[in-house]
Amino acid sequence: MSLSQTNFLSSSLLSSSHDLRIPYSRAVLSYPRIQTHRILCAAKRTGKRRYPSERRKLRTEQKEAVAKVKNKLEGVWRLSKLGVPVGDDPGKDFLGISEGLLQAIAKVIEFPVASMLPEEAFSVIRKSFDARKILKEAKFVYTVDLDVKTLLELEPRAHDFIFRLEPKIGLIEHVPTEKSVSGDLISVVNDCKRINSETSSGEHEPQIINGSGDPHQHGGGRSKPKIAVVGGGPSGLFAALVLAEFGADVTLIERGQAVEERGRDIGALVVRKILDMESNFCFGEGGAGTWSDGKLVTRIGKNSATVLAVLKTLVRFGAPDNILVNGKPHLGTDKLVPLLRNFRHYLQSAGVTIKFGTRVDDLLVEDSRVVGVRVSDSTDQLQSTSQNLKFDAVVLAVGHSARDTYEMLHSRNVELTPKDFAVGLRIEHPQELINNIQYSDLASEVLKGRGKVPVADYKVVQYVNDKAEDLSQSSSKRSCYSFCMCPGGQVVLTSTNPTELCINGMSFSRRSSKWANAALVVTVSAKDFDVLNLKGPLAGIEFQREFERRAAIMGGGDFTVPVQRVTDFLQNKLSETPLPPSSYRLGVKSANLHELFPTHITESLRQSISMFEKELPGFISEEALLHGVETRTSSPVRIPRSNETYESTSLKGLYPVGEGAGYAGGIVSAAVDGMFSGFAVAKSFDLFDGSIESVIGKAQGAGLVKY
Repeated sequence: MSLSQTNFLSSSLLSSSHDLRIPYSRAVLSYPRIQTHRILCAAKRTGKRRYPSERRKLRTEQKEAVAKVKNKLEGVWRLSKLGVPVGDDPGKDFLGISEGLLQAIAKVIEFPVASMLPEEAFSVIRKSFDARKILKEAKFVYTVDLDVKTLLELEPRAHDFIFRLEPKIGLIEHVPTEKSVSGDLISVVNDCKRINSETSSGEHEPQIINGSGDPHQHGGGRSKPKIAVVGGGPSGLFAALVLAEFGADVTLIERGQAVEERGRDIGALVVRKILDMESNFCFGEGGAGTWSDGKLVTRIGKNSATVLAVLKTLVRFGAPDNILVNGKPHLGTDKLVPLLRNFRHYLQSAGVTIKFGTRVDDLLVEDSRVVGVRVSDSTDQLQSTSQNLKFDAVVLAVGHSARDTYEMLHSRNVELTPKDFAVGLRIEHPQELINNIQYSDLASEVLKGRGKVPVADYKVVQYVNDKAEDLSQSSSKRSCYSFCMCPGGQVVLTSTNPTELCINGMSFSRRSSKWANAALVVTVSAKDFDVLNLKGPLAGIEFQREFERRAAIMGGGDFTVPVQRVTDFLQNKLSETPLPPSSYRLGVKSANLHELFPTHITESLRQSISMFEKELPGFISEEALLHGVETRTSSPVRIPRSNETYESTSLKGLYPVGEGAGYAGGIVSAAVDGMFSGFAVAKSFDLFDGSIESVIGKAQGAGLVKY
């Protein structure tokens, strides 16, 4: 079945009945009625719009930046926000120094003849595309490093111009020569080991708390600590990499299959509707992000040492170099699959034992400490093949869909707390429409990802105030936003159970599909769970399941997705056939999506879509199709842990990390969290002696991180 041709319900079937309500009794629930919707826009204040306190702070920062410069004629000057009009730039795939960029550089340093500046003195650090309507013309925006030594060697007449340069917050920064730039993670760990060997005489012995079987020996006859890493997503892979490099005996346990077999299982799902509950779009090597858009954007600092270490590690394993420069880096499934294969081969060469198709059913606990795991063949639902494996520590790096793992932890009295997340619908437009909305006349330059400008995307957010009828109740504010926008992509099934229906988006590296899709989601919290009488730490999981089951029933089963035109959703009426084409390959069915969610969530979505139209004229279109349901935006649970050791606060020897533990969202932030956890575990076993922050910087916060 092609992506452009999907068989929908026949018009005769639809004409027989327009009543597509859920065929089971549904309690009428009372929700606070949304009386008003006030949209709040948090635009960044600049120039004269800044508050006096903000201006004073900026002046102070400016003085401090100037005072830090010891020698202007040494080190590197970083020049940011260099704009080059589209007509003067070779295009999105060119990451070198063009004539147009030299002109922008010359303007900043006030050098009179741009053509005299040597290209060798400059390197592009960041390149992005800015086509906002408030600009006179679209432009590429660069961050460039100017190497003073190289520039003065090749063009001595630039001396006076560099000498007159002054730091300017956000635009011009002086980077001293001694300021190090992190390498990939393997290099970072090797540097740590070298420093350790130079500063210690080997008096520290690795701590072995448990473990079984023959002792594993490494340098000096010392026993290696045995560490299990449960989950082969970004956090698990990076934790395993750090621990293996430090010399631990690591076993990586993944319930799903390696990417080669996982790809075949996904093919069987898409073509023959056969769902493997352990190897699918969620479970398997690389985690849920493997079959997604492969976004590498993050809110934890794209130029930070930690993020650069992750990106450089991905490049080492086969990612294109441009992810280090692109303002919105992404890989796509076709690039992730060979990358993960290379990652796996390196781990195995480093001594990591990898067990695919192996599900962790329970923890082995003695004296309030984890001493191992009980595993079974993931295809064995009866767990008749279970066996106990002893370890000194367990790094729990499962994804946000490992619901059985959460239930097992709860039964073990491991502390879990419910966490806010978001639910909603996935909207799909023709990509050409989004190109026209965002780029206008430049839309012809996209050329299905092969043109001069990137395939257009969007990011929208609104804050909706819900005012309760009862004046004694305070009004609450919830955000409605686009999530995991996939330009040139397709809608895919992410269910892990045939009785439940949930979806996501994915793209290949070129983003050449004729569709654009994004989730439109609304934040939900414990108050929403309470309304459905869902209590306890697993309430969010049951909340997800409720709407996934409703969506499955509305679709009629067999993984058919309920859909509705955006225009009809706004008017609360059933969409008539023929429906707009959908990229979802397992079939769609016209349904009234107002019957899916509680009224307050539906109204929040409806009001937000109306406001999104003001930001993106044409967003509300007869060609736009809403798909239900999107529920797994992030983990509904957090597993509390120590900020210093990363160890569970309620069970010794257990280290919860990554998205499934509630500490990350997306490929990069999950990888960073896994990296930090690897260092923390290594430190706890005396494999690493030093400050983690001094090596890889400060850890990210524990808050909800979006893509």
